[in-house]
Amino acid sequence: MWQYIAKVVVSALVIVAVAEIAKRASIWAAVLASLPITSLMAFIWLYLDTGDTGRVAALSQGIFWLVLPSLALFLLLPVLLRSGWSFWPSLTLSSAATIVAYGVTVWTLSKAGIHV
Repeated sequence: MWQYIAKVVVSALVIVAVAEIAKRASIWAAVLASLPITSLMAFIWLYLDTGDTGRVAALSQGIFWLVLPSLALFLLLPVLLRSGWSFWPSLTLSSAATIVAYGVTVWTLSKAGIHV
């Protein structure tokens, strides 16, 4: 149980840190958010929970492929906001576009024989 609590606390601290730093300096918040901290934590938790390096390798490969469609959010959201769209519709549309990009990517990878 203590490991679960530690996971939640560490994960929450990273999210809060990014949000608080963004209030003062968006570049440093962006640097922190862009670091693969979540992935690193997931690798560590998975390895500590299972001791299975094969699972860690599979997770790493899956993350690699699925970072690509996630970029749709980061490209579309600022374009919409700077075009005069309000926040919630911009976030909704860019999130929907990202979901579609994930679907297309997973489908394309499965057709290529790459399983994520």
